[in-house]
Amino acid sequence: TMGGDNIDYESGENDTHGPVTLKSQQSKFFKSHDNRQPSQMCGRGIVSDFRNTIGKHWVKEMTNFNTKTIAVSFFLFIAVIAPSITFGAVYAKRTNNYMGAVELLLATAWCGIFYSLVSGMPMMINGGTGPVLTFQSVTYELAKSLDIPFLPFNAWVGIWVAIYMLLAGFFDLNRFIKYATRFTDEIFAFLIISIFILDALGNPVSNVGLFHYFNPDHQHHEKKEDVSDYDYMTVAFLSVILGLGTAVFAMVLRGIKHSAFCCNDFVRSAVTDFSITISVVFFTLLKQVVFTDIKTEELNVPDTFAPTFNCCTSTCTDYFPDDCPELAEPYGRRDWFVNLFDLNGKQWAIFLAAGPAALAFILAFLDNGITWHIVNHPSNKITHGEAYNYDTVVSAFMVAVNSVIGLPWLVASTVPCVMHVTAMSEKTKDGTTLSVQESRLTGFFTHILVMCSILALGVIKLIPLPVLYGVFLFMGLVALPAQEFWQRILLFFMQPEKYPSSCYTDHLRIKRIHLYTGIQIIFFGLLYVVKNIKPIAIAFPVMILLCIPARLYLLPKIFNYDELALLDGSPEKIERWIEKSNDGAFDDNNDDYADNGELGPETAFIPEVTAGQNEEEALRMVTSDPDNGIEYTEGAFKADANE
Repeated sequence: TMGGDNIDYESGENDTHGPVTLKSQQSKFFKSHDNRQPSQMCGRGIVSDFRNTIGKHWVKEMTNFNTKTIAVSFFLFIAVIAPSITFGAVYAKRTNNYMGAVELLLATAWCGIFYSLVSGMPMMINGGTGPVLTFQSVTYELAKSLDIPFLPFNAWVGIWVAIYMLLAGFFDLNRFIKYATRFTDEIFAFLIISIFILDALGNPVSNVGLFHYFNPDHQHHEKKEDVSDYDYMTVAFLSVILGLGTAVFAMVLRGIKHSAFCCNDFVRSAVTDFSITISVVFFTLLKQVVFTDIKTEELNVPDTFAPTFNCCTSTCTDYFPDDCPELAEPYGRRDWFVNLFDLNGKQWAIFLAAGPAALAFILAFLDNGITWHIVNHPSNKITHGEAYNYDTVVSAFMVAVNSVIGLPWLVASTVPCVMHVTAMSEKTKDGTTLSVQESRLTGFFTHILVMCSILALGVIKLIPLPVLYGVFLFMGLVALPAQEFWQRILLFFMQPEKYPSSCYTDHLRIKRIHLYTGIQIIFFGLLYVVKNIKPIAIAFPVMILLCIPARLYLLPKIFNYDELALLDGSPEKIERWIEKSNDGAFDDNNDDYADNGELGPETAFIPEVTAGQNEEEALRMVTSDPDNGIEYTEGAFKADANE
């Protein structure tokens, strides 16, 4: 019973307002608070996005230069160059060197410059990601099994992906991304963050990470086994010191902004903004000056700017020297532009490529869409608008160009995007965002630096790989505390009386919070397992997609709308819920309840009957507490207690 109106939960009858069922009220609740925009098909969404973002804010975003712009550009350069080189080495291994570090660096540089100038959401950072790398690896294996050259087949897959993305932008398919709530966002973001942290410390499913150096069979140790004074344990210890030191030192410097150290606020802000740059330079110099004799692992980048694939013959189907050890020197490098019709006489592969391209489109579409959705969350205070449809068209163009010149596909990279927004934000000491400087200059300067680094690969090689592992760890650890999913995981290990105050710990039962978190953990585990099992890794995009209908159709059968509002609602919805709870907005007339379809905390505040407490005592506790703003009749309380 709310506000004096007697409701029979079984029959759904309301003495004052007529029939009211939980299902109808749930429908009214979500309908009245649905912030998804109506469909803007036939290209109207693309035009609208352009007008509302570039048309209004482009000049301001290109002219708001300050010290923070410089600092964040250097930070993003390190944050972008590290995964580009690391993923590039993996690309070379999984595609027989058809793609490698040079190709990924070139793709990152030109796409970043282009995107920073013409996109509608310039705070996004595009890059190589683990899921896309996995998919292009599967594409290589498929081309190999069909006896079709990889680069032409990959190019046609990419062209089909671009076509699908153009259609998605034209027909406003991005409106379905708005159905993704924090339930899906948190699972996907936590997956990406976990990849960064595990790849830094030691991935259990691959030979990547700092603690893998303690394995005597590590590939770096095998390469140095002929060196007389080489000791793998010494290398392992120094690698861990460099990696962990880079991450910890950067986090210490990052915390200076809200400390009493340094002489004034300007210096503290500068130290914080340049924290990762200072840390990388310091530990690189430490290795190169103090520990010069210890052979830590270096970055696997070529000495010159050229395609990674060295051809044995003019056909350029075999890689030198692995496939032709009898030859003294290679024939030459592959051409930058891919011959689209070099399909070994199997022209039907052009149309066959449309099939795997559909899965690749789902992956790229969701990778972009969910990352955009995370960054544009109201708590991040992004004010220059969204441009989902327009940026989908921009992304389609980049995928098509990269496919034709044999470069990896790039999508919105979740952790660098979050780090970009975080670095450009003004926050309170407790981490609440006050404002964000939305600028195109940081993305532009960052990728200009990446382009310059391609011409100075010898300098980049001076950075030890363990230091870049430290950058990975720093990025993951900094992004982790902001994830509500992670905060709820920590509740499993806390004393309930010591829980931090939040909208869900203050108003929901502990068991319901743990149940919701457990369901997210199950979906996260499924995603992680599917991603790392090669035979089924191609289904990874579908697993991400399934999180959305699971939230829309499965969770409402397990949780009521109040619980979902507090656990999965937008900040505005949660604020409205709490305001109505505190203000006792559900008055005797119950107009809010009848007209707006909003439900108050009628289920959330019902306490559990503890041992030694009879039903009458619990009933008196609820009905006599004026802070609840709710009155219960004895029958209604019993009905709720039984439920």
